[in-house]
Amino acid sequence: MAAKGIATGRCLCGKVEVQIGVPARWAWHDHSRASRRAHGAAYVTYVGSWRSRFRIAKGARAMARFVDEAGDVRAFCTGCGTPISYERKRSPQMVNVPRALLDGGTGREPLYHIAFEESPEWAYRGEKLKPLKGYPGVLWTGPRRRRRSGIEALFEA
Repeated sequence: MAAKGIATGRCLCGKVEVQIGVPARWAWHDHSRASRRAHGAAYVTYVGSWRSRFRIAKGARAMARFVDEAGDVRAFCTGCGTPISYERKRSPQMVNVPRALLDGGTGREPLYHIAFEESPEWAYRGEKLKPLKGYPGVLWTGPRRRRRSGIEALFEA
């Protein structure tokens, strides 16, 4: 692949570098329990690439692979543990890369949500956020409002 028309990404320690052809095939947010546990996050945003447009540009020997009971393969860096790719057995022509690894654009916005019903109750749901006083750069939802009973409401002015 030429430098033009590719997106490059890397793991946290820099031992592994990947490239995909741009535009990517598609992008989505994966809320599945398996991806949540593999990444340690509420959900993972993936970019799907045709296998023919994906390559390990650096560090193939610094990668390990985990095959689950369904035959899906997750690769990660042995140096820092960063997830590198996710290959589903039912889609052998595709390689999915965590969007967070890729610098620059991929030609696809994540418009889809997979396994949203598996999303945990503690995940951010778009609530209004406001700055937390005394902590620059920290936003929060504010205190949870206590519900008043009907009798309490009668006695308030």
